[in-house]
Amino acid sequence: MTPVDPNEHDLFLLRQRWAPVINRYEFTLPTLDGGSEQPVCFVEQKRFKFKEDIRFFSDDTKVALVRRLVGFIPFIGGFAGWLPIPYHFIFERGERVLATNTRRAWKIRDTYTIDLSGDSERTLDRRLVLATAVGMDALQAR
Repeated sequence: MTPVDPNEHDLFLLRQRWAPVINRYEFTLPTLDGGSEQPVCFVEQKRFKFKEDIRFFSDDTKVALVRRLVGFIPFIGGFAGWLPIPYHFIFERGERVLATNTRRAWKIRDTYTIDLSGDSERTLDRRLVLATAVGMDALQAR
């Protein structure tokens, strides 16, 4: 499989994969015709760790790309994770919207569309936005 450079793309899908003791995520490039989506990277986060340990891999054989240690994040509420809240995050620079991260409502597993088409000059590193998208889902205490 040829590695995908996220900085060459503007639209990504993020899906949480179910696993009993670990959060798994998959980033893909969506297709217009509904065909097979191209994988970008896979992410794992071990649950029940004192500190959050989130690891990014270029494919599911685990060639490590980035290791992230996430420290203290405030807990906002224990009940919100069970509600089908359509999260929507906006990345702005001044008044200009560079990217959006939108949770698709009523899906069994968490699914997000990340759209960076507002950053046509590619001033924002796509890897940073993808890492932030995983962090926002993983740290919602759900």
